[in-house]
Amino acid sequence: MSAPQQYTQEQQDRAYSFYRARVFLGIFLGYAGYYLVRKNISLIIPELERTYGYSKYEQGLILGAISLCYGVSKFVMGWVSDRSNAKIFLTIGLVGSALISCFYGLYPAALGSLYPVLFFMGLNGWLQGMGWPPCGRVMVHWFTPKERGSKMALWNIAHNLGQAVPAILISLGLCQVWGWSGVLLWPGVLALIIAYLSFKLVEDTPASVGLPSIEAYESHNSGAVPVVGKETKRIKANKKDFKEHILYNKQLWFLALANLFVYLTRYAIIDWLPSYLTQVRNFSLSSASVSYSLYELAGVAGTLLCGWMSDHLFQGRRAPAAIVFMLAVAMVLHVYWWLPSDYILSINLCLILLGFLIYGPVMLIGLHALDLVPKSVAGTAAGFTGLFGYVGGATCANTLFGWIVDLYGWNGGFYLLIFSCFCSICCLLLVREQRVVVEKKNPFLKKNIPLFISFGVR
Repeated sequence: MSAPQQYTQEQQDRAYSFYRARVFLGIFLGYAGYYLVRKNISLIIPELERTYGYSKYEQGLILGAISLCYGVSKFVMGWVSDRSNAKIFLTIGLVGSALISCFYGLYPAALGSLYPVLFFMGLNGWLQGMGWPPCGRVMVHWFTPKERGSKMALWNIAHNLGQAVPAILISLGLCQVWGWSGVLLWPGVLALIIAYLSFKLVEDTPASVGLPSIEAYESHNSGAVPVVGKETKRIKANKKDFKEHILYNKQLWFLALANLFVYLTRYAIIDWLPSYLTQVRNFSLSSASVSYSLYELAGVAGTLLCGWMSDHLFQGRRAPAAIVFMLAVAMVLHVYWWLPSDYILSINLCLILLGFLIYGPVMLIGLHALDLVPKSVAGTAAGFTGLFGYVGGATCANTLFGWIVDLYGWNGGFYLLIFSCFCSICCLLLVREQRVVVEKKNPFLKKNIPLFISFGVR
């Protein structure tokens, strides 16, 4: 932590404005960098099948190793990040993950041995778990709750951009400079550059640059209470906080279960998209990469709209917007499933709609988790929902989905996805019931909200 500085009010205003823009850019770039190298291997799954003869189940194991280890790591590292410096924590994970991607890009023959690949993909997943928690920590220390809906929505599009870049490189033919393994090499190199930039931009807390906490600063500016001191020590979680705000928090459990099914749907679509389009829809790898990019980039607009809806249409409630979007996902999935293969434009339109719709609930559940807990366990809450999302949802999207496709074909896989959509809606409706119980106990929470937007908690 740097030595405390003394600011006049005018200097403090300028400093806060400068640092908030800077740290936001830092976590935006950093998180985009993580997604550059998280599952770029999914883009070359068809090549692994052709070159090394991996079955769908083995392909699912490779992808599932990343998801499983990421989910556990996100929870464990969430707890660790609440006790760590965000800029260092964020950088270490990104550098490690980028180096693994570069290694396999330089030595693609190493991908032919299943068990070493499973180990290093698992290690990659563990390092990836060091991305979200420090970003969530930075968000709650530098921005007020009333700002987080729009700020989180804007920040959350980083992963759409990061995940789309490798596919864009393929579609432009740039990755072919190194063969198909360039899909691993060049994103890894770019991620190393981003890690350096992120380290230079991110500051852990306002206290680390001699500023008061965001609560004290906002209260002073609003005239509520004067700023009486600076946030001079790190807020740390303890076992009591963990039990009270994580382990015994029913609303957080409902969110985590909803996250499981949302992530199952999300990752089954995107991780198997190259295989499905090339093997069933007869797309070339380049055309499938274009579709992959469209899916990811459409998520940018969908995330922003979903964040706006939760803040304005639903007055800060997160669950209603997520329910609407997941219902629409189920409907579009059905159309995507039954479209004839020669309807290329319609298939791409469905993928654009799916990308537009699925990332809003992903963002809102993460934001909702932050809303439900104090700052001392913000990273842990994010890790808890991520544990369900990745260990349960994304791992099933890889291994269970691959196993079902091997046994029952792609139709069986689509039945699983639509079932998952409705399970996520049911879990979010349980969050609604929890909100109703709370409002009955405390009528001041109702604030005369119309019935059709009264469900969902902050």
